[in-house]
Amino acid sequence: MKESYAAPYDDHGDTEPREECGVFGVWAPGEDVSKLSYYGLYALQHRGQEAAGIAVGNGEQIVVFKDLGLVSQVFDEQSLESLNGHIGLGHCRYSTAGGASWDNAQPMFRISPNGTDIALGHNGNLVNYQDLVREAADKGLVNPTTHPSDSDVMCALLADAVDGETTVEDAAAELFPRVNGAFCVLFTDGDSLYAVRDPHGVRPLSLGQMPGGGWVVSSETSGLDIVGAEFVRDVEPGEMLIINQDGVRSRTIAQATPKGCVFEYVYLARPDSVIQGQSVNGTRVQIGRALAQESSAEGDLVIPVPESGTPAAVGYAQASGIPFGQGLVKNAYVGRTFIQPSQTIRQLGIRLKLNPLREVIQGKRLVVVDDSIVRGNTQRALIKMLRDAGAAEVHVRIASPPVKWPCFYGIDFASPDELIANTVDQKNPVEAICEEIGADSLAFVSEEAMIAASGQPESQLCKACFDGHYPLGLPGGNPHSEAVRRLQGSACDTADELDHFVTDVEQH
Repeated sequence: MKESYAAPYDDHGDTEPREECGVFGVWAPGEDVSKLSYYGLYALQHRGQEAAGIAVGNGEQIVVFKDLGLVSQVFDEQSLESLNGHIGLGHCRYSTAGGASWDNAQPMFRISPNGTDIALGHNGNLVNYQDLVREAADKGLVNPTTHPSDSDVMCALLADAVDGETTVEDAAAELFPRVNGAFCVLFTDGDSLYAVRDPHGVRPLSLGQMPGGGWVVSSETSGLDIVGAEFVRDVEPGEMLIINQDGVRSRTIAQATPKGCVFEYVYLARPDSVIQGQSVNGTRVQIGRALAQESSAEGDLVIPVPESGTPAAVGYAQASGIPFGQGLVKNAYVGRTFIQPSQTIRQLGIRLKLNPLREVIQGKRLVVVDDSIVRGNTQRALIKMLRDAGAAEVHVRIASPPVKWPCFYGIDFASPDELIANTVDQKNPVEAICEEIGADSLAFVSEEAMIAASGQPESQLCKACFDGHYPLGLPGGNPHSEAVRRLQGSACDTADELDHFVTDVEQH
């Protein structure tokens, strides 16, 4: 079985923060739903690049095709033509609960006791995963020693509850109120398409309508756009949609307590998507404006770290009056790959993804705008590269506050002791980070400005990666969550104390 490999972002193997899944579903009799699902996943590829899969139902059976790799690597004309039906359910994946293997690629598939096919795809991460695994294991549905994914456990429990007396809808209405965490789940029995969003609405999920009358559900509105579907509305937190020949029906399965992920606006979502009525691109531009107002810099040119830093850099240039320029060229075709680079290629580091335009930046005082700093390795390598290319000064401006806490709700952040905001001297952390990455100056946007730019009430946002407040709670049995519990209960004045805490927890 082939293993996936993350192409290194720099010479330390640093990678940017990753969303961990994207889901796309379509109910459209008479349409080529497999190809619609393919293009929907293509628009959501940034949300998961380790595996991709599509399930298609025709009312009698469900056929699933999935494999490791990018959407374009997994599917071809022949595989898509073999998927015939009126319901399509697509998924692209990074690893969450469960490892990066074919067994954990989605959609998941199970057969219920009464013979009903069930396919399920999930975006998010669960807090009570261990409780659900024990329940499924007690029923003989999974082997806990194989570390099944949270998605497989949900699919197993859902299918097991469907029998002659309990419908798929009723089984879902019983199961999902007991599922705690962040989840946008699409599933199908081959006849209807179902969409469920957790009561906190941590991850986005949108409903759209095809010109011919079919219906589409997508993790982001960009998935609707690519197939020509018109946005209808967001799936509400705590809501289940049932889509079939009778149209779209809504069923409330839990009381809504919204806590949307603010990092979707900062980095994760595509800039051409809209979340809760707010343009992602507009949010990022406004963050850049606020950043310029809060932390001005003496510079000759504002350049983004493409692509995620571009809208904020545009906003920074607008507010500061400093000209905007493209000082870095991104190689769009370097991403996830199964080909491990040689040592020679690895030493090229960040140049695998970015290369400077020397004639643009030489002799200039640069204001470099990026979306976030996680470990700091990327920025360190980038700044060195810019200086080697002739930059006179490099002033770094970050369009989010310092990332200090791991995410347990569907983003792959580092452990607490790997985050640069925690590993430097805590007396003057911003100055310390600036020195660590080799910048002439460094500033982060304030949490207040970031929240204001999102257009959402602060009470309805999850900001756990920035402030350490976990509105959905912490998962059990996770070394990072145990480290967080101990850190929040104790004061760590130095990076050495923090490292000791996390190492001790992981060892025990």
